[in-house]
Amino acid sequence: MNWLKTSIGRLRVVGFWEGVSFLVLLGIAMPLKYWAGEPLAVRVVGMAHGILFLAYVWCAVQAAVEHDWPWKRTALVLLASLLPAGPFVVDAKLLREPAPVSR
Repeated sequence: MNWLKTSIGRLRVVGFWEGVSFLVLLGIAMPLKYWAGEPLAVRVVGMAHGILFLAYVWCAVQAAVEHDWPWKRTALVLLASLLPAGPFVVDAKLLREPAPVSR
């Protein structure tokens, strides 16, 4: 559980679950509500997604402040939370950058 000790690690974990919850909300809960008449799934998954969304924003701001990110990088990370697969793309493209080599 070393990944929870850093702000980037927490952002990656929360981003993963936020992305999963968004996809479940859009791909499973919403169709259940509108096509099967079962709104409970949207209430449960929607609440979980809302909490995870707030946690993602919090972790993103915390990582941006701690690592002195430029405003464009911070904006991209925050914008990603509005797209269904955004957190996965951010994780792959922005958060897994190799560590600088020290000489």
